[in-house]
Amino acid sequence: VEVRESGGGLVQAGNSLSLTCATSGRSIVSNVIGWFLQAAGKEREFVAAISWNGGRTLYSDAVKGRFTISRDNAKSTVYLQMNALKPEDTAVYYCAGDISTAHELHSIPHEYEYWGQGTQVAVSS
Repeated sequence: VEVRESGGGLVQAGNSLSLTCATSGRSIVSNVIGWFLQAAGKEREFVAAISWNGGRTLYSDAVKGRFTISRDNAKSTVYLQMNALKPEDTAVYYCAGDISTAHELHSIPHEYEYWGQGTQVAVSS
């Protein structure tokens, strides 16, 4: 699966961004998809995950209530709507897919088998 994130940029605190994870090469319809972030000098952290049909979602405590993950399987695309952005949200954001048939919503990076190259999000105060 090829994964391409887009939608990152520089915004002021309190504003919004919408990230897109476009996939190709193989259907993701049965895969759990997650978003992770990695700030400079820090380890990769879980942001959100969504089940294969969008019926279940999982968020980190840091973004719960501010971010919304969604997917459109017909377009092989997953989205991350980020509202009320904070300077601490500044990071590279990665989209990842889990091909496991267990369909669990994992928050651990190594549970995901394929990754995109990331898109930079910078939030100024």
